[in-house]
Amino acid sequence: MVKTSLSVLVDTKAVLTCPPVLWLSVLVTWEIVLRDKPPCFRAYRRDTNQTTGGNCTDKRITWASGPDENPVLQIDPVATTHDGNYTCQIATSNGNFQHEYHLQVLVPPEVTLVQTEKGTAVCKAAVGKPAAQISWTPEGDCVTEQEPYWGNGTVTVQSTCCWGGRHVLNMSCSVSHLTGNKSLSIELDKGVRTLGFPGSDLLIILCVKSSLLLVILVFVGFIHFQRTKDCSACHVATLTATEAQECSVAALE
Repeated sequence: MVKTSLSVLVDTKAVLTCPPVLWLSVLVTWEIVLRDKPPCFRAYRRDTNQTTGGNCTDKRITWASGPDENPVLQIDPVATTHDGNYTCQIATSNGNFQHEYHLQVLVPPEVTLVQTEKGTAVCKAAVGKPAAQISWTPEGDCVTEQEPYWGNGTVTVQSTCCWGGRHVLNMSCSVSHLTGNKSLSIELDKGVRTLGFPGSDLLIILCVKSSLLLVILVFVGFIHFQRTKDCSACHVATLTATEAQECSVAALE
């Protein structure tokens, strides 16, 4: 028995062959076990020239040509639901032969790179299968998360990165995947490139509090100044009235 791991890109055609034998086959059977589905089979009997099958409802899985010529199985086009095991069994007068394929369907992720308002950069490899790997140049303080698998087996990977207040003007993220690697670059805005470092939020809060305190101090000072001015005016008026009374008394004398 031969076992083979086979990776196929989604929306392409997969061709699975039976083991080569030197003797005339009597019966050829393909047993198919897919994810979350009951097993099915397709068979060809040479002595009666008959084909049979059971539980195989996917019309994309067919004989590549007439099974009497070459019992090759094809999947066209391949979908994520075709992950599974495919086993060809050939019965001959000299024994049985098997070839098992473990089929993995690959989905290339959609890669994006953006800058947020806080000055961090976000690299996303969306809806890929299997999960992609993300790396950064230059390296920074990064957090990578995976969203739960979708019903079709795909997954989204997102990495958020900042550079601790360093003056990083250009950076790139690299996405590694079985379907191929991809790299994207971005130029960070000069006005916000240092806002993503740890502690920046605390600094902003302190600045706001300091500004509010300054406004309060100015307002209190203005009130105090007004009260002092009013008191001085009252004192001058009192002195003037007293002096006038004294002058009147002197005149009478």
